[in-house]
Amino acid sequence: MFFKTKQRKKKFFSYYKPYIKPFILDLMFASLSTIITLVIPLLIRHVTGTLLTSQLSNTINRILQVGVFITVLLIIRAFMIFYTDAKGHAIGAMMESDMREELFEHYQTLPFQFYDEQQTGELTSRIFQDTLELGEFFHHAPEDIILYIVRFIGAFAILYRINVRLAFISISLLPFMGIIAFYGAKNLSKINKVSRQIIGEVNAQVEDSISGIRVIQSYTNADYEIKTFKKGNKRFLNTRIRWYKSESIIYGILDFFVQIISIVVIISGAFLIINSYLSIEDLLTFILYIGFLSEPLTRIMWMFSQYQAAYTSFHRFMDIIEIVPKIQDKPNAVKLEKVDGFISFKNVSFSYLQDIDGNHETEIIKGLNLEIAAGEYIAIVGASGVGKTTLCALIPRFYDVQTGEIRIDNQNINDVQLESLRKQIGVVSQDTYLFTGSIYDNIIFGNHKASFEEVQLAAQKAGIADFINHLPNGYDTSIGQRGIKLSGGQKQRISIARAFLKNPAILIFDEATSALDYQNEKIIQSSLEELSKNRTTIVIAHRLTTIQNAKRIIVLQDKKIVEEGTHQELLAKGGVYTSLYRNQDII
Repeated sequence: MFFKTKQRKKKFFSYYKPYIKPFILDLMFASLSTIITLVIPLLIRHVTGTLLTSQLSNTINRILQVGVFITVLLIIRAFMIFYTDAKGHAIGAMMESDMREELFEHYQTLPFQFYDEQQTGELTSRIFQDTLELGEFFHHAPEDIILYIVRFIGAFAILYRINVRLAFISISLLPFMGIIAFYGAKNLSKINKVSRQIIGEVNAQVEDSISGIRVIQSYTNADYEIKTFKKGNKRFLNTRIRWYKSESIIYGILDFFVQIISIVVIISGAFLIINSYLSIEDLLTFILYIGFLSEPLTRIMWMFSQYQAAYTSFHRFMDIIEIVPKIQDKPNAVKLEKVDGFISFKNVSFSYLQDIDGNHETEIIKGLNLEIAAGEYIAIVGASGVGKTTLCALIPRFYDVQTGEIRIDNQNINDVQLESLRKQIGVVSQDTYLFTGSIYDNIIFGNHKASFEEVQLAAQKAGIADFINHLPNGYDTSIGQRGIKLSGGQKQRISIARAFLKNPAILIFDEATSALDYQNEKIIQSSLEELSKNRTTIVIAHRLTTIQNAKRIIVLQDKKIVEEGTHQELLAKGGVYTSLYRNQDII
């Protein structure tokens, strides 16, 4: 069975709905072109069996008329084949495009926790390779089924009408061909499945190697990477060789049976001619139709392989589409507007799932309570892995709390529209992500409605404007993939400019100046302070300069807040903060 559930069956056929009219026309033309193909041998039989043996005075004219008629049919058939080939493939491509867009849109709704458990290469494969397989199947599967059913039944019906005995002799070996083709297709499908798995592993290694080429070269591990690639590539090569070897054997056997059928038909037909049960022209007609009977069986392998690929691809596609985002708007969610920036955590607990089934959890935060006044500038510190970043990620609902609640301006963030919530929050993280494109493209990502002057102002506040203005192409300068052409500090300042442009009510800086040297940090420190005015600001930082400017420092340890106060107050206590400070864990 192709469909595991009724819902998936309904979903599969829903992609035909927008293109149902041209698709039906495609199937009609495919059927008619096949019928024309079946009719032409009969017309040839009429010429060789009737007209050439008749004594009609206008035989030549009749033959020419049949020739003209066959030519007209061939022209019509050519048009139909052109339509089914061009339009049919286009319909498949459009359905494939619809699925790709749907999957990409769905990716945008899935929470961080989903991406924590997935590989980028695997998700990319689903959106391109899997939909490509389905695009071919959407078009070819119905068309080929109708085409070969019409061809086989039509050819057998014609041969049955000509001579019953020879018709059954013609199909006597077809069951054996069917068995060979079926098991051959299953074998090729298994090999192809292994091949796809191996090439997936090789692609993952290539992706890692290209992304980490600087690390590879700095550690002089190129030979190791090459050796690993060659090993995977060799495995892939071996599976392809196995596939081609099996394919050649199976097609060779099937071709042998086709030739045997031709010989059997010729010999049997000769005996029937000798006994006056068959004419020579009828035997020639039989030989012409043998291919119509055997071709569907020789195509089984390709059709079965396509079926298996589409089956796997469709269910991989649906496995993602059917994931219901855990983080989404409630039916009665309200829009969050005019935010002052008061944030409160009430008895908040959060755990990361260790596996997909959620059988094991790592608790990061437990029963945490915290209030941040509107416009307050606070810093969060603690040892690595204590949950500083996680705590801040709960505010824009990148993750949802397991227990407790988080409120902004006394509104539970679970009760407000997700988009309106995140519009009020600006995040600049340690792991700076820039998109392939220009500097302008990356800054304006913070607010696509902003003017060029506003983009320039944001860059100026982030301390990157002078650098940009000295570039040959200015703001139109291409930064390469993930900003590879820029230094760490330049990338960080562009991401900060992006946050300036967004102009949110709540700011979260997750070690935002970590990639900057002392001089560059000083350049933007005043800009960060200016941006923080009248805005609630939460800073996760290891730099003492940032922490000292905070009105309040929150110290995390053992899944909860253990200390809070100013820098001087915490040092005076001689507790956890003092220990972190002396051990240089926060400077």
